[in-house]
Amino acid sequence: MDKKYMAVGSSMLILKLLEQQDMYGYQIIKELEIRSERVFTLKEGTLYPLLHALEQDGAVICEQRTAENGRERKYYIITESGRKLLQDKLKEWDSFQTAVNQVIGGAVFG
Repeated sequence: MDKKYMAVGSSMLILKLLEQQDMYGYQIIKELEIRSERVFTLKEGTLYPLLHALEQDGAVICEQRTAENGRERKYYIITESGRKLLQDKLKEWDSFQTAVNQVIGGAVFG
């Protein structure tokens, strides 16, 4: 998939995953790959700047925890502000998808 498409929706996808459960970085990467059937693959060098930007915006917070394997990990947790941002991004995405559909006809992704 063209990386430009990923740039548009990456933070929305990250927030959506975090809305469902707190996750550490590598877990976000793997979960995104699994759920998208490997259409969306983020590199650590792409993910962490996005997470840091979301953290600076107050959309997520970071918390040090011990993972199931006993390793210390930084877990990212969506905030109320992040939940609102996610809803705004989902509305924007819906408008975008509708507009694209009106131009090309049919569903964009399915």
